[in-house]
Amino acid sequence: MKVIVIGNGMVGFKFCEKILTRGIPDLQLSVFGEEMLPAYDRVHLSEYFAGKSAYDLSMAPVQWYADNGITLHLGDPVLEIDRGKKVIRSFKGVEESYDYLVFATGSSSFVPRIAGTDKEGVFVYRTLEDLNLIARHAPNCRSAAVIGGGLLGLEAAKAMLDLGIQDTHVVEFAPRLMPRQIDDKGSAILRRQLEEMGITVHTNRNTAAILGNASITGMIFTDGTILAVDMLVISAGIKPRDELAASCDLDLGPRGGIVVNDSMQTNDPSIYAIGECAVHQGAVYGLVAPGYEMAEIVAEGLAGRVKTFSAFDMSTKLKLLGVDVASFGNPFADEEARSIVFEDNAKGIYKRINISSDGKRLLGGILVGDASEYNMLLQTCRNALTLPPSPEALILPRGEGKSSASGVAALPDDAVICSCEGVTKGAICAKTLEGNETVDALKKCTGAGTGCGGCVPMVKDLMVHTLKANGKYVRNVLCEHFAYSRQELFDLIKIHQLQTFDEVLDKLGKGHGCEICKPAIASVLASLWADMILEKGNDTAQDTNDRFLANIQKGGTYSVVPRIPGGEITPDKLIRLGEVAKKYHLYTKITGGQRIDMFGAHVGDLPFIWSELIAAGFESGHAYGKALRTVKSCVGSTWCRFGLHDSVSYAIRVEERYRGLRAPYKIKSAVSGCIRECAEAQSKDFGIIATEKGWNLYVCGNGGSKPQHALLLASDIDSETCIRYIDRFLMFYIRTADQLTRTATWLNKMEGGIDYLRNVVVHDSLGMAEQWEREMQALVDSYRCEWKAAIENPEIRKRFAHFVNAPEEKDPTVRFDELRGHKKAADWK
Repeated sequence: MKVIVIGNGMVGFKFCEKILTRGIPDLQLSVFGEEMLPAYDRVHLSEYFAGKSAYDLSMAPVQWYADNGITLHLGDPVLEIDRGKKVIRSFKGVEESYDYLVFATGSSSFVPRIAGTDKEGVFVYRTLEDLNLIARHAPNCRSAAVIGGGLLGLEAAKAMLDLGIQDTHVVEFAPRLMPRQIDDKGSAILRRQLEEMGITVHTNRNTAAILGNASITGMIFTDGTILAVDMLVISAGIKPRDELAASCDLDLGPRGGIVVNDSMQTNDPSIYAIGECAVHQGAVYGLVAPGYEMAEIVAEGLAGRVKTFSAFDMSTKLKLLGVDVASFGNPFADEEARSIVFEDNAKGIYKRINISSDGKRLLGGILVGDASEYNMLLQTCRNALTLPPSPEALILPRGEGKSSASGVAALPDDAVICSCEGVTKGAICAKTLEGNETVDALKKCTGAGTGCGGCVPMVKDLMVHTLKANGKYVRNVLCEHFAYSRQELFDLIKIHQLQTFDEVLDKLGKGHGCEICKPAIASVLASLWADMILEKGNDTAQDTNDRFLANIQKGGTYSVVPRIPGGEITPDKLIRLGEVAKKYHLYTKITGGQRIDMFGAHVGDLPFIWSELIAAGFESGHAYGKALRTVKSCVGSTWCRFGLHDSVSYAIRVEERYRGLRAPYKIKSAVSGCIRECAEAQSKDFGIIATEKGWNLYVCGNGGSKPQHALLLASDIDSETCIRYIDRFLMFYIRTADQLTRTATWLNKMEGGIDYLRNVVVHDSLGMAEQWEREMQALVDSYRCEWKAAIENPEIRKRFAHFVNAPEEKDPTVRFDELRGHKKAADWK
């Protein structure tokens, strides 16, 4: 069987993958692609401007095609098809016969009929070559506009920001952004978030012409207003690439596209069309998942099996400029439906679900700002699951880290979990029971989670539920190099007295380690032995920030954050900070944790900056580490007429006790002098609030993108008891939490919740209190300032240089711009 694929995009590549697994004897497969690159991931195309390379986006290297017996023609589009002779001819003159022909030519950008689209500085946003052209033009631009406020248009707007064009505009013909996916209220929330990022949104605008002579200077709208811009990106939709099909008299749809039946056949039974070039029942599908399903159907058909395509669910979940946006089912309620809406304008969250008039079925919905419930809502809608008595609970806020495993268990076996690959719940459960007991293993054997990745949390929940339901112990192994969880490794490292990452790997692991296990093991070693993290060869196991004892920032420079315990600082120290910042040309900013952050330090300057700060009485603030960051405080009884206790003194004591303490994730704390809570202690990993009788201790709160209030652990306790409880709480957390897990998530996943935690910490139900307090005191007694240790050790100090052979030279590529009289990292060019 000779099969020729015209087009080498994501769908064409997926067809190749699928037909290779069908066991067709003597299969000869050829692929003709217009671009010079092998198939790449267009779904994540915008990440090219965020640092990903063409190699990173590639679906497979060229060698993959050869290894699988596929003849690949790059930069060689098919120009002619002789249907009678079943022969194609390419741009480079290749003539090849076929038994079956598969069109996977995709789509091109729809360019509205606007005068001036041929001017320099006007681009479309479709291929890597388009992005390269945009990148080359961007350094000459101060302002840019994007025509199109849909999915592609907002992706293009993000690209403009990534290129450093701060004056970016989005122009949309419709009265709202993303008119096909979200309603007016959801669009208003999205618009406000985009405008807070600096993007100007213009809706109800129709572009009449593009201004300028040879190059664009602006746009004029039909209402006569003018928008001055240096660059325009047109991302106003797609049109199927059907010109080749038209030239060989294949049937086309009224608005373009190659007409296909349920088997993806055209009016020529030996020619198929899949992906965005195909029209099925009048619809062109612009998402990758239906394209993959079409590829599956043709592969099945060529293997002699029958599978048909039906109208595809266009539900989708994306992250646009950092904002979650999702819609599923019927997002716009009709007259027979009822809507339930949750709206939080302060946090930029909008959720709407549409339910049947009898309240039993979920028909669809919209999520903006927080799409964490998307997977379960989609499954509930698709599988017509009965709604709970209070369906509003489906979208009301819940604590971070709560699992949806119980909901997943109720899904039928034929529920499609991964839309991109068409993988069902039953297939995932079956493969789990066959021994594929990690998410990576399930990805390899089922393909689930290898497309957009949105289904991965549900795949993990299904795996865990299946294993537990069959009496298997679920081991949350750290990575492929260690067959142990972080908790198990903590105990094993302590038992075997292992001191370095290499010792741990040799004794307990295999291979060379990875970016997951190296920092995790380094954190455990620091938590156990309190050694300086760059000694004993452990420097190579650290994250980049830990390796340089500073946070790397945009542009390649570093930030320096000295510790200011409790937020208290003398005028002399403030002056010294200013002097150091001026000497090394650093940008300064007061942080939310009552510290002063200094940005723009060259790596070679770090030891000199630290030396001057240490001489002035400062030490490392560990802003770079998974460690205690700050203990924030109000002024308390020393100045405030409402203060009950000296919150500043207590905050300083707490911060100086736990400074440098390494943990699975960063730790933040605060002490408030009264119930007015000016230090915001209830939003911290542990927070202390003064009462008439002593202190209330709250634990496991956090701010960030999914804020959660801390819960009361103990009330009206004295200062010494409070310290003991914090010792126990932190040691329990350090020993049992997974890597990169905040205390809030740790508690949410803990069986028994806060009641169990209180029994362990306050009532010593495990009998570990004395040991934990002793271990914590040992860590406190062995504390060393990491900056001081680094500058006093010649071997460590010499690492802080950009050029090994010229340590005095600074990175010549580092550049800065000016903003409001301050320096800032230069924008990406």
